[in-house]
Amino acid sequence: MRNAIATVIGVALLVLGAQGGIRLVVDHHNAGILTWLPGGFATQLICYVVIVLAGVALARWGSARSESTE
Repeated sequence: MRNAIATVIGVALLVLGAQGGIRLVVDHHNAGILTWLPGGFATQLICYVVIVLAGVALARWGSARSESTE
């Protein structure tokens, strides 16, 4: 059960980061949930990339753990 939850949270982070990063690239002034973050476009884009990478890692870990327990 914990592995499935980790997979779901990872996929949610992946989607959140990807759509936020794409939105930011298309419209530099629309930072979405990271509007509070100082540093401008580059900092916000790096944060979205980190969110995507964390989501991929968490989803992959949860998926691999759930496959090994079946």
